[in-house]
Amino acid sequence: MNRSSPSTAPPPQAADAAPRPPSTALLAACFAIIYVVWGSTYLAIRVGVETIPPFLMAASRFLVAGGLMLLFLRLRGMPWPTTRQWLTGAIAGSLMLLGGNALVGFAEKTVASNIAALMIAATPAWFALLNWARPGGSAPSRRVLLGIGIGFSGVGWLVAHRGENHPAGSDASLGVSVTLIGALILLCASILWAAGSLFVKHVDKPASPFQGAAVQMLAGGAVVLLVSAAMGELRDFRPGQVSPRSFWCWFYLITVGSWLAYSAYNYLLAHVSAAAVSTYAFVNPVVAVGLGWWLAGEVFHPAMLAAAGIIVLGVIFITWPGGARKVRTD
Repeated sequence: MNRSSPSTAPPPQAADAAPRPPSTALLAACFAIIYVVWGSTYLAIRVGVETIPPFLMAASRFLVAGGLMLLFLRLRGMPWPTTRQWLTGAIAGSLMLLGGNALVGFAEKTVASNIAALMIAATPAWFALLNWARPGGSAPSRRVLLGIGIGFSGVGWLVAHRGENHPAGSDASLGVSVTLIGALILLCASILWAAGSLFVKHVDKPASPFQGAAVQMLAGGAVVLLVSAAMGELRDFRPGQVSPRSFWCWFYLITVGSWLAYSAYNYLLAHVSAAAVSTYAFVNPVVAVGLGWWLAGEVFHPAMLAAAGIIVLGVIFITWPGGARKVRTD
């Protein structure tokens, strides 16, 4: 569920005033949204791709959500995004929505939603490494490097014990185990999501995070649609094949996952550090595992509990304040 220039001119009397800091309550609400809502989207995606092709589902979701959001903002007097903002939105949307989101849906054809969430929980490690690699970025401390190693070892543990996540004799309709190709796809998804989030934080974007989210969803959704067409999903898709529960999950992903959570994520990227935003990785797996077990009967094996503990421990090391230092450029 995801990462945004001119805006409307301020009133004359406020032209020289310093921008007002975001309210603590609004920041807390945005964190709560990405913590809980995004944890629920893993199951929604898994149910959606049961009868909707994964790339087509992602493309239609973001085109509808982004188009309606941009129309609403235009009716409220928001200026049209510049050509440069459309370009950066297309790049960010391709990285986060095609790479980071549509790939998750594609992987969940063979990976249970709870396992997908646990693997994506290692995303803060990629935040730290990619932020280090960018020009003028922050070099991770030894503690962060240790956390990255711990987090990746948890992912490795999860993949190594993938056969135990779906014991023989269990009902295959209730959950699918992780495959090696599925694990590799999720690995790529987490890298691309982190890259897109860092890109958004450091490029020209609309002053409104909501407009930034709309541009990313529209431009990124168009790119995902091209991929869907190239893979033959449009040719083979029949609307009558969509089950009611897949449709309602698709609707949930538009309204709650995109309009609410993706906008909250863009708002946080504009006002707090990327490391702080990446702490959603603590809570998302807990929500996803709980919902997958409760609503979809997904298997929860002790190996998953061990992997979850290792991954979360690594994320704690990575995101704890003071874990980076500025890279010297002189």
